[in-house]
Amino acid sequence: MFGAGVGLVGCGGDLSDIDRRVDRVLADRSALIGGDAAAPRRAWQSPDLPRHRDLADKAPPTSNPRASELRFTAASEKRDFAKRLDKLQQQTAGAEDASVLRFDLPGAWRQTQTTARDYLSAEEDYILAGIRLLIERHRWSPRLFATTAASAGANYNNGNRTSSAVNVVNTLGVRKELPFGGDVAATWVWDASEDLRSAATGRYRQSSRLVLDGNIPLLRGFGLVAEEGRIQAERGLIYAARDFESFRRQFLVDIARDYFALLQQQDGLASTERQVENLRNIRDRQQALYDAGRVAKFDVNLSNNDVLSAEAGLANTRESLLLALDAFRVRLGLPEGTRIRIEPSEFAVPEPDVSLEAAVSLALDFRLDLQNQRDRLDDTKRGVLIAQNQLLPDLNLSGGVTLPTKAGEREGGSVYELDDIQYSAGLTLNWPIDKENERLGLRQSIIGLHQSQRSFDQFRDNLIIEVRARVREIERARFNLKLAEDRVEINLRRKEEQDIKSDEVEAQALVDTANAIRDAERARDQAKADLRNSVLEYLLRTGTMRVRRDGTFEPLPGMENAPTADLPPDAPTRLPPIEETP
Repeated sequence: MFGAGVGLVGCGGDLSDIDRRVDRVLADRSALIGGDAAAPRRAWQSPDLPRHRDLADKAPPTSNPRASELRFTAASEKRDFAKRLDKLQQQTAGAEDASVLRFDLPGAWRQTQTTARDYLSAEEDYILAGIRLLIERHRWSPRLFATTAASAGANYNNGNRTSSAVNVVNTLGVRKELPFGGDVAATWVWDASEDLRSAATGRYRQSSRLVLDGNIPLLRGFGLVAEEGRIQAERGLIYAARDFESFRRQFLVDIARDYFALLQQQDGLASTERQVENLRNIRDRQQALYDAGRVAKFDVNLSNNDVLSAEAGLANTRESLLLALDAFRVRLGLPEGTRIRIEPSEFAVPEPDVSLEAAVSLALDFRLDLQNQRDRLDDTKRGVLIAQNQLLPDLNLSGGVTLPTKAGEREGGSVYELDDIQYSAGLTLNWPIDKENERLGLRQSIIGLHQSQRSFDQFRDNLIIEVRARVREIERARFNLKLAEDRVEINLRRKEEQDIKSDEVEAQALVDTANAIRDAERARDQAKADLRNSVLEYLLRTGTMRVRRDGTFEPLPGMENAPTADLPPDAPTRLPPIEETP
């Protein structure tokens, strides 16, 4: 019963001590990589699982009715399409009495830290790496073990039982892996036996012994080779810490890109609404001229056609905005039915004054993924050394010491006789006659090293190309923004002139101007978003982006009073809110 009792000790369901140790090891590793890297702190409730039998159905049910069991209701061709579309879009947006969650950009970043599925999965990948390290560390720590073995036997002679006995052997010990290879173990063995029936004499015996033994490799498997599992687990957690911090930075940029795209779509919707209004005014003007007999009927029809085309585009733009809001809600991890409103932020990031060479130097120094690639190349080099060690012969040193209780006593108890100590020592040499697999493994590891070196060189070269492109992209985006602003200004002046001389301007010229204003405004909004995104991408690709622990952007020294990647002071700085309603 002793062994069974020990076995039940570690079967409790409380894992809070595990969570505390994982939190500590993650905090240590995040601190090691610097940069105020954040370490996740998570807690999980025990899952409420159904019975095992309910989960083990060998033929789970399938819902797949016949065609005859289904019903399809055809829509009427006389329905009001526009009204129906508006109703469906309202239903997609959510009920009027539902709570509305408002997010500016920092708010969206903070929300991702608690509900975004991608973020939670990245946290859990980091946590799992910490658990793997704790498992490996435990393997190298002293480990207790205990067993209880009971047996019964009998002897028969000519069909008559001559003796029977019950034996109980309890073993309690501790085992420790050695950092340079091999292991040692200390064991206490308690042996109790009782003859239940014996032709000579029936008696009860009890004895115990202390045993210390070990096995140490001297050639193959000796040294750091033996600790490779722990070395890799320790380094692997550093890689996981870097990967998690890199993910946080990338995720911040991705959320910002989605946010700016939503603002841009809202601006596009407003621009399309203005275009529709302008075209309706042109149509009404043409109708008035037709009523006065000054234009032909086909001029009115052309204006009507332009209005219908613009209204179709407006419906498509609204639908695209609704879909984008739904996709953003899902990315934030918010439940179905939640209404969200995206509000404009005063987020502005200045453009860097940096040369191509300086940007590349920053990336080579600070990119966490490049550091992971470099360290993994060292792992491959270490693998070659391990493969070389496997070619050595097996030369193992083994030994043991046993201290028994006093022999011949009915109950040996715990009185040990030093005069009866037993010890043994030996060397075992296994000559490397057949090492073909090991030689093949060495060649395999050497080839893998060359592959890893090329992969690292390619990753580094691609990184350099990418960083240079990001620097150029900032200037290109600023150039496009200036051109787009000029286009908007030119077309607005064009419309003002046409409004002044409305009686002299043809309808098609007015339509062209309305379309040109819409296209110019969209190009300006796109250029503005591109410029902001290009600066964030530059910070990300050079490894100089920093994310606060709450998931928001952390400005670098020198950003406070610098010119920003916003519109000029005379341009609008506040945008109308985006609401998930048409």
